[in-house]
Amino acid sequence: MTAATNGTMPRHGEEVDVCVIGAGPSGSVAARYLAGAGFSVVTLEQGDWPDAAEFPGDKPEFELVAQKQWHPNPNVRDRERDYPINTDDSAINPLMYAAVGGSTTLYAGHWTPFMPSDFRVRTLDGVADDWPFTYEDLLPNLEEMERVVGVSGLPGNPAYPLRRAFPTPPLPIGKCGMKAAEGMDKLGWHWWPGTNAMPSVPYNGLNPCARRGTCMTGCPEGAKSTANITLWPHALKDGARIIVGARVREITYDEVRNRVTGATYIDRNGRERHQKARTVILCGNGIGTPRLLLLSACSAFPDGLANSSGLVGKRLMMHPFSAVMGVFEEDLESWRGPFGHLIESNQFYETDEKRGFLRGAKWGAMPAGGPLGATSFVGSKIFDEGGRVEDSWGTNLHDLVDRRFRHSMVWGIIGEDLPEESNHVMLDPDLTDSDGIPAPKLDYTVSENSSNMLKFHVDRLLEASLAAGAIETVVVHQVPDTGWHLLGTARMGDDPRTSVVDEWGRSHDVPNLFVFDASSFPTSGGVNPTATIMSVSHRQTMHMVSERRNVEAA
Repeated sequence: MTAATNGTMPRHGEEVDVCVIGAGPSGSVAARYLAGAGFSVVTLEQGDWPDAAEFPGDKPEFELVAQKQWHPNPNVRDRERDYPINTDDSAINPLMYAAVGGSTTLYAGHWTPFMPSDFRVRTLDGVADDWPFTYEDLLPNLEEMERVVGVSGLPGNPAYPLRRAFPTPPLPIGKCGMKAAEGMDKLGWHWWPGTNAMPSVPYNGLNPCARRGTCMTGCPEGAKSTANITLWPHALKDGARIIVGARVREITYDEVRNRVTGATYIDRNGRERHQKARTVILCGNGIGTPRLLLLSACSAFPDGLANSSGLVGKRLMMHPFSAVMGVFEEDLESWRGPFGHLIESNQFYETDEKRGFLRGAKWGAMPAGGPLGATSFVGSKIFDEGGRVEDSWGTNLHDLVDRRFRHSMVWGIIGEDLPEESNHVMLDPDLTDSDGIPAPKLDYTVSENSSNMLKFHVDRLLEASLAAGAIETVVVHQVPDTGWHLLGTARMGDDPRTSVVDEWGRSHDVPNLFVFDASSFPTSGGVNPTATIMSVSHRQTMHMVSERRNVEAA
């Protein structure tokens, strides 16, 4: 044991038990539970601590700054701590945020665990791969994460197996959610009150959700569960150290011993530093993690560190997304939150080959937002085919806002994205970040399976909207700025020839190198992945704790 055993932070530069790269949801889980178990832990995070006073959700200019300074696309936001991404050959733009807590700062707070079938896609449908563990194996970790996060929800959703109740009661679904449910009831389709990563009562340092509906630019109420609030106070108390403004350039590797030795990073003053560690855990997301492995190529691994399989960066999944807006006569107070789903449905989640595609999607009914939300969604204009350009200008725009503001509800579709090796992350030969480190480049095409899936679900949600009494419907298909979910680029599996890490996140090639983020996911599911990301990281972390001696001896 090193310094953390006594609850004191490791000193600058000393070798530690574990270096965690990235303080998003997976990295924060690892740091919190490893420090609690007595490991000395240093986390390197390229962003900074979020400042809730800067969040624009309680300010008059909220919807305007959400289009630039708080845009989820780092290429649009272009902050100092962001790195650029070449998306010239990608149909979807990746969305992320560099900070302690990572993209939980800007996520909507949907809490939607993977379903049992998501772990057995090969067995059930003959495509993709099965996970090396099951839903039942992960359930104890999921329930622990829900306890920490303070999830609000109503137990008993028949779409899932029976399980423990959520730690806080469900949030109100409001008039907007009631209107969405009305259409589902008329069609006899499944729906359930939304389960959200924000408590309905004070919980674990969080305030109860104020239903402001501005979740996707940071929560000024301190109600949305972000890792900097619910995990890092415990990690720091137990002796973990975090270095912010640390942009990692390379994972260092000892070829003679076949061990990683730490990470080289550039600090916020532009100085190159090195953090020594006996174990390195990558938690940089499905783009940042393969980028670092590719940047760390060496003579033993010329195609990227720990890449004997050739799969580092391959099989990128980003959940192509479509949305249907319904406009109604009634005042739905559709600016009210939470912005995470008010109600959800898994009516068409499982495969039915008669539909012309494999796998399925989860639906979430969300508020439409403020006046700008009446004409746009996640940064993209919402116009159905045949929509009028002139509605964006002059008195027509005012009429459009008057008709839709407070009267609209949006159904979002999260469709399963199957893994394809042609969708991948590579290093750009020319583009660099502000420290001169090569930037990632994406090659990503929406598959025919995903396109057919989304069209089917759009048609069903048009039915649901009309059944609820919509006087106008608006469709946006395959929104470009919706690449929140970055999965699959360092997949886990039992066979070193066809996977990068094992079920515990441990590299097949380098025994003290681990990947705990969603880049290890063999499949993407058809749901928002944060609940599963945190649960998988917890499972892998607790295994590392229980197998400590074996990890150190390997």
